[in-house]
Amino acid sequence: MGRSTARRTSRRTGPRDVGHRSRARRRRRRGPARAVLAGLALGAVLLTAGAAVAYWRDTRAPVTDDQVADVTDALDASTAKPSVSASSSPSPSPSLKASPSPSASPSPSTIVIPATGPGTFVTAQADGTTVGTGSRVRRYKVLVEDGIDIRPSAAADEISEVLADDRGWTQDGTNSFRLVSSGSYDFVVKIATPGTVDRICGAAGLLTRGEVNCSVGTDVVVNLKRWVLGSPEFDGPIHEYRALIVNHEVGHRIGHGHETCPGAGRPAPAMMQQIKGLKGCVANAWPYDEAGDYLGGPSVP
Repeated sequence: MGRSTARRTSRRTGPRDVGHRSRARRRRRRGPARAVLAGLALGAVLLTAGAAVAYWRDTRAPVTDDQVADVTDALDASTAKPSVSASSSPSPSPSLKASPSPSASPSPSTIVIPATGPGTFVTAQADGTTVGTGSRVRRYKVLVEDGIDIRPSAAADEISEVLADDRGWTQDGTNSFRLVSSGSYDFVVKIATPGTVDRICGAAGLLTRGEVNCSVGTDVVVNLKRWVLGSPEFDGPIHEYRALIVNHEVGHRIGHGHETCPGAGRPAPAMMQQIKGLKGCVANAWPYDEAGDYLGGPSVP
């Protein structure tokens, strides 16, 4: 019995067992060291990733003024149509004549409005005619989405008539406009289905909800729904509302910002977002009146 116990004690305390315990102690000591090394490695990876993100941010091309995206006629469903108070004394407003309806455009009642389209466009052909006498010639193109019941040439004619009108931007004596179908241009007007407008504008971070137009860089993207149906805030004929679309967007292209109503009963500025409400003004499509006076209002963001 004593020898058996001695042998068991010898096995527990022999050199081999001592070696096992020594290695176990070394492994335990190395455990925290390995954890520290792993933490340092992870930190290095995160620092590298952070540096890469910072480099990507620093090396992106800056957004220029021409690339600024803007929802130009954002529709606010909660905005009620304002009424003029009976106690207000509206200032006399310049006489506003209605534009003749271009014969080339189909009747709005005959134009179908598809929910979306292919996203491809047909460019209106141009003969190089310039409207206006200003020294700053603005070259523009007109594109219509495939599948829309609007001929590109008809849309281009209507836009050209708006730009040539004496109440339009040529009245400033600085700008003139030339329709082109190729080569360089200052801006392009695209008439597109609501779904395509949402895709183009959405890519720039703009929410159009299938309802409104937007301006992205040099592109003026016109929602077919607005081109055909107009706006609930605009009481004039559809061709007048189309003139407002053109004048508002071209105004942005030549450097004008948004304006607001100058006073109850007065013409709303063409640079006012009239679809949001007239604020007591009278709907108006033109930047100038027949006398050549600018129909502006206070600037707003």
